[in-house]
Formats: sequence, C-alpha cells, structure tokens
Amino acid sequence: MTSWAGLRPSALPTTVAWDPAMTAYNFGPSHPMAPERLELTARLAEALGLFNLEHVSVQAPEVASDVELLAVHSAEYVAAVRRASEDPTTPDPERGLGTEDDPAFAGMHEASARLAGGSLLAAEAILSGTAIRAVNFGGGMHHASRERASGFCIYNDAALAVQRLLDGGVGKVAYIDVDAHHGDGTQSIFWNDPRVLTISLHESGLSLFPGTGFANEIGGPDALGTAVNVALPAWTGDAGWLRAFHAVVPQLVQAFEPEVIVSQHGCDSHKLDPLTHLNLSVDGQREAATAVAGLAARFCENRWIATGGGGYEVTGVVPRTWSHLIGIVAQHPVQLTAPVPEIFRSYVKEKYGESVPELMGDGVDTWWRSWEVGYDPSDAVDRTVIATRKEIFPLYGLDPWFD
Repeated sequence: MTSWAGLRPSALPTTVAWDPAMTAYNFGPSHPMAPERLELTARLAEALGLFNLEHVSVQAPEVASDVELLAVHSAEYVAAVRRASEDPTTPDPERGLGTEDDPAFAGMHEASARLAGGSLLAAEAILSGTAIRAVNFGGGMHHASRERASGFCIYNDAALAVQRLLDGGVGKVAYIDVDAHHGDGTQSIFWNDPRVLTISLHESGLSLFPGTGFANEIGGPDALGTAVNVALPAWTGDAGWLRAFHAVVPQLVQAFEPEVIVSQHGCDSHKLDPLTHLNLSVDGQREAATAVAGLAARFCENRWIATGGGGYEVTGVVPRTWSHLIGIVAQHPVQLTAPVPEIFRSYVKEKYGESVPELMGDGVDTWWRSWEVGYDPSDAVDRTVIATRKEIFPLYGLDPWFD
C-alpha cells in the first residue's frame, strides 16, 4: 500500500463507488429497501459538489465474479442465488431466498454482485494506492452470512472488502458497524479470524432483528475478543449512543492496531426511521462518521473504506446522512447548518410529493458525557457499556472501569 503521509488531508485521493445501475437492487415497490435512497443520495451529493472535488474519483463498480464472491460465500450459496435470480418463482427459504425480507427477483444475482463489486472496487483502490479512502454508500449488506441471505442482504460486500484487504497483504482490519441492527453476518464470517476486529453498536436484540449481538458474543476460540458488541436499549439518543461509542471503540481500535478500517454506516438509527427504535439525529450520525474518520487518521494512516447499510426514511434522512458520510470520507465535510440545495428539494417535492428539511442537520445538541466522568449503574446505556467492557477489555490488558 502507498503511503500518503506527506499530503495535506484535503488532498488525500478518494474513490466513490457509484453508478445508477446499482439501483437494480430492488425487492419491489412495497419493500423498505427502496432503491430510490441510493439515487437520492447521489443526487444530493452531486448537488453539494462532492462528486466534483479534484481528488475524488467516482467510479462505476463491476458485477463481482463468482470467484470473488467465493472469498466469503460458499459455492452452493452463490449457485442458489443464481437459481433464484433466474427463476424468482422458486424460493429457497433455507438459504433465506424468496422470503418476506429477501424476496427473489429477476436479475437479483447481478444486482447484488454489483453492490459487492463496489466494496471490492474500494478495497482494490486502497491496496493499489490509487486511493487512501473510499466509500460505497450502496453497500453495507451486513446480515448476509456465508451460506444465507438475511435482513435485505444477499451478498456481504463489507466482508468481501475486508477479506480482499487481508488477501492483498493487510495484516489486520477493524470493522466498525453503526447500523441500528447487529452486524451479525460480518461477525459470523470472521468469528474465528484473529486478524479482524468486528465492533457493532446496535439496538438490543431484545427489541430488534436479528435478536443477536450481546456482550458475551466475543469471537471464536482462536480469536477471543475480536467480536465486540454494544447492545443499546431502545430509544437511546445521540448523547447515550455517542457516550457508548467513545467508551468502547477508540480504546479497542488502538489496542488492536489495524492497518485499515472498514465501516458500515446504516442510518436506520435515526429517530424517524420506520423500522427501528433508536433516537439519533442526522447530527449524531454525522458525528459518528467523523469519529471513525479520526480513528482512521490516528491509527491507519487514514486508510478507510466506508459503506452504507440500512436506512428507511428515504427522502429526508438517508440522502443527508450519506452525503455527510461522503463529505467526511472525502475530507470535505458538509456543515450541519448548510442549506439543502434547492434543486434537490424541488426534485424530491416534484417526484415524491415530500418536503425535505431545509438544512443538512437536524439542529440538535449532540453533547455527550465522557466515560471518564464515571459509571452510572442506574443508566441503561452505562450498564450496556460496562457489560461489553468487562467482556472484552481484559483480553487486551485494559481496565474495564478506568481505561
């Protein structure tokens, strides 16, 4: 990998994976995973000038080959996806295909493999040195496991990016998942791989799909401590979520010493999301992306691949949050007080009949208490945090109470 240590941060080469063909990932008009969220994100990012920055290269991903998909998926599963793609009337529920969450559709294999190709493109850019940062906002399909589709996810592009980095010579990768849902598929793929640290902050499985991701899920026998889960109580807001993030993630990333960070930025933690029960704002989600960027800068010479993920408030939340993500990855952050371009607001009003917020932020206070102020046993978020710290921190020689 090329070192870009001598360049000023604003000049770091950045790759964005995007092509309108990615909207072919389409489960149908009544499904929450609306392909319009990708088109609207690209439209807003372009209106904000993020695609036209001198150091940003927008590239169309190819459809990932079967050989590439086999890096994390089984041959039997890829063949099953191909069959469902060719004949959507023949479901394969044992492999999660043709279910209510993952209905089969014509061309499903190619559409899913193109999203995977976006994250592989990002990994190749990092490995070749043509970019130091990359974003695939159409990716983040973190529920797909080696043998099974799940939770709107067919191929796990984030896991494919991680594996490609490892196969390309990267020694350690940290995967950070801030989707409202547990990143169970990615965790399962790297469960017993000591080279990959998977950290997932999510709504507790007690109240949300997939019902996993508790503090005692810590990795396989050869990789204890490399699976980290922070299962936050329903209705956790910005302050609690950011307190939890900063009480767990920086300490473990520093101890693990990764060479690259891969992150998943599902924005379904927003208070308006129709499928979840967290209470974050666009402002809080932007701050989380900024924190991940800081970790990449501090520990990985800025090497960072960011993906999208969940997010089902299609017009007002997803495009703003992921445009912020693109801006942060590209070292050209959009201010929360910046106006949403009128050309975008008019387009959404005309095409969807919906009003988009006038500003890029929600105008909320995201102040959070640092863990150093002390543990509060009466606070449900703090109880979640200490459960995770007790399970994981001693495995890295860290004190769960004070480090």
